[in-house]
Amino acid sequence: MPGRGRDWERGLRPVSSRRSPTISFSCPPRFSFAIADPSNVVSMVILIGVAVVSSQLGAQVRSKARLAQANADRNGALAGFARVLMGVNRREELWDVLSQEIARLFDVRTIVVAPDPPGEGGRHLVVKAAIPARGDLDLIDGVAARWAFDTARPTGPGSDSMAVSEWHFHPVRGGNVAHAVLGVAREDAGTPLGPTQLPLLASLLDQAGLALARITVEEEMLALGKIQERDRLRAALLSSIGHDLRTPLTTVLGMLRAIRPETPVQQSQLDMARGEAERLDRFVANLIDMVRIETGGLDRALEPVDLSEAVTAALDDLRRVLGGHRIAVEVSRDLPLVLADPVLLHHCLINLIDNAAKHGGSRGKVVVRARAAGEGLALSVLDEGPGIRPGEEQRVFGMFTRLEGSDRRGGTGLGLAIVKGFAQAMGMEVAAANRLEGQGAVFTLLIPPGNLRQVDSAA
Repeated sequence: MPGRGRDWERGLRPVSSRRSPTISFSCPPRFSFAIADPSNVVSMVILIGVAVVSSQLGAQVRSKARLAQANADRNGALAGFARVLMGVNRREELWDVLSQEIARLFDVRTIVVAPDPPGEGGRHLVVKAAIPARGDLDLIDGVAARWAFDTARPTGPGSDSMAVSEWHFHPVRGGNVAHAVLGVAREDAGTPLGPTQLPLLASLLDQAGLALARITVEEEMLALGKIQERDRLRAALLSSIGHDLRTPLTTVLGMLRAIRPETPVQQSQLDMARGEAERLDRFVANLIDMVRIETGGLDRALEPVDLSEAVTAALDDLRRVLGGHRIAVEVSRDLPLVLADPVLLHHCLINLIDNAAKHGGSRGKVVVRARAAGEGLALSVLDEGPGIRPGEEQRVFGMFTRLEGSDRRGGTGLGLAIVKGFAQAMGMEVAAANRLEGQGAVFTLLIPPGNLRQVDSAA
């Protein structure tokens, strides 16, 4: 063996007199490494150092290249998804696009659930889109989806809640509120997404949230345009009807007032015709007044008005309407004068008293009461009708509003809306409530202290 080693060493010794490192991997002894000349140790260390540094730099370059490629793929996916979303104008189409794109990019099953109708957070979540198509979620998955919707946080595998669910749910947020939930799952029931895929999914869902916000604004603008167009048409119709009816109606009223009946039967018929004509005249006046309120053409001339005289004048104009109703007036004559427009205040009282007579029963009692309310006054009209359902106290003053089972179940729905418009034009407010004693409703005209003028007793 020693001789063999010497032969092997002699065979590998170079011809040159300078010795070099001896390396052997293919002949015996295999996988050996030796430096025959100690002067080459430094060279070998330098070469090894260069190799190590080169490999580290190469690894960094490859890592940066892979990162750059991943970023390029991510940005390309986001740009492509955003381009697709630009052509989406409906919620249903958005859910279909979102489900299809997520399924394609991540090679997973997808499902989108959202409340129906939109914006109803308390309603049951229904499936809006799914790849492949499917029906409702089972109980556990449905609870996980509901949790993600209510908390606006991810649920399912890989999250901190509802990990038993097969689906991994992510909310589609608009601000801090979830508008829908996207679920992803795999056929083998494994973890749907890896940690490196979650940022891309979050970015895609943010893009979907922005698209949803845009669609919501477009829907609101479309609805607003329809409302404005409807209001313009309604104002034009009311104006046309009101002015076209006013002239012939004035003629009819003048003729009815000029007729002198010859028999009691004629007198009764004439009174009935006058009553209906006057009711039609009030209806036309309400139409015209409503147009004036909506168009801002309401003129007012404030002056001190005696409430007692104003109530008496309103009751006198409504004597035929009141018929067999019992009337009680509780307005003291020592109350301060009210700074108001006499015509507008007269219309307010007529509409309030007419509303009480119409909905307080054929023999019901109508009470007109004026009392101090703090530093101001409260002018109230009380009836004995069915009252107002709880929660409808403000809606009762809406235009063309008729509430079944309340004091607004019939009529045109204009009288109280006009009262509110006229009251606000005079610096007052109007409120509706049920009576504290007995059955019925009470409508109150609230007169602030600034609209009161004390009567000079010396004068």
